[in-house]
Amino acid sequence: MAYDFDLVTIGAGSGGTRATRLAASYGARAAVVEEYRVGGTCVIRGCIPKKLLVYASRFSEDFEDAAAFGWHVPHHEFKWSTLIANKDREIARLEAAYTKNMASAGAELFEDRAVLRDPHTVHLLKADKTITAETILIATGGRAWIPDSVDGGDLAITSNEAFLLPDLPHSVMIVGGGYIAVEFAGIFCGLGSKTILVHHGDEILRGFDHEVRAQMRHELQKRGVDVLIKSSVVSIRRDGPRKRVRMADGTEHLVDEIMFAVGRRPNTSALGLEHCGVEMTERRAVKVDATSRSSQANIYAVGDVTDRVNLTPVAIREGAAFAESLYNNKPTIVDHTNIATAVFGTPEIGVVGLTEERACALYPKVDVYRTAFRPMKATMTGRDTQVFMKLVIDAETDRVLGCHIVGEAAAEMIQCVAVAVKMNATKADFDATMALHPSAAEELMLLKLRVK
Repeated sequence: MAYDFDLVTIGAGSGGTRATRLAASYGARAAVVEEYRVGGTCVIRGCIPKKLLVYASRFSEDFEDAAAFGWHVPHHEFKWSTLIANKDREIARLEAAYTKNMASAGAELFEDRAVLRDPHTVHLLKADKTITAETILIATGGRAWIPDSVDGGDLAITSNEAFLLPDLPHSVMIVGGGYIAVEFAGIFCGLGSKTILVHHGDEILRGFDHEVRAQMRHELQKRGVDVLIKSSVVSIRRDGPRKRVRMADGTEHLVDEIMFAVGRRPNTSALGLEHCGVEMTERRAVKVDATSRSSQANIYAVGDVTDRVNLTPVAIREGAAFAESLYNNKPTIVDHTNIATAVFGTPEIGVVGLTEERACALYPKVDVYRTAFRPMKATMTGRDTQVFMKLVIDAETDRVLGCHIVGEAAAEMIQCVAVAVKMNATKADFDATMALHPSAAEELMLLKLRVK
């Protein structure tokens, strides 16, 4: 049978655009269908706009700290509307670049909603037409959500709407304890909003090292964020222009906005996958093998929709591996171990490898080295903050199993450390590396006292 395309990708986010562009560059007749905007979560409503807001939020501390270094800043004023307008302009530029790059590679873009009719047929709802493909790639990412159990949940927002607020809220409650919740707590607090962070668990940032989790909570609290753990929202109702939030313990909070950041769910609703023999996980993610192939031989999936490792660079690498394997005769399997990740809170978190808890579960003997110290900048300003660093070591081989950093520029440091961890560097390798002074990163080379 002759198909309209060799490849049709559903979803023009980081993974989908990389896969489609590469496939087209290798000679495939490729198309991508996107119902909203090209760029996906990361570019349009995630990583990029979020970090721009993080940068903005940190100027409040910079202005305060400037006096200790001889700078006199008599007046400063923040305008939310200027920040959002400039953010929107940058996102539009990036979207145009993504679109141009795909067109330059020869890929066709359909701005439409796609629904699978069968394993080879895609129905475009807006245009009311079908296109066929030999291979279909699902790259629809994840979606923000608000629990149905919350009465009045329709009054809340998610991170999607937070990027589009017309005004900076004077007060905001953020529900959640993961990356997005912690990052937005730092953003709103730094920009001047009274900020409450609510998490149902015993500690924020589930999955991170236990000491990193505690350190970040303390840092948030020192900056003025009211962190409520073992707490949950029961209902939300209007109270004039504000929202009255009732908690499970009966207490109430009156805030301008309440934002849910309780994770993202695989975006597979109403795609027609269940009619094409595509198996799903309990969380409604597309179940795939190591090659990103689903249970239907010609349907693949990459990125957050597979719920493997939900990070933008992972989606990009999976999309590239898919294209290399199918259209460049280079079978490629993505290695999902030792992936560096960062939480762009204030301060930042950067980690790679195993937590202490996970290492102890996998290895017979684990050594732990850690330090906490006031950064040099804070010795002048008097700001109450600390840098935290931790190395987790396999005691039998001396190999570095994990590195955990909380502090300014933690993300930049951990990206470089990740190379060493990926190469199976040992603690002796770190010790033998000459320290760069004065820097925070040098402390990783100077950790001599084993604490466990």
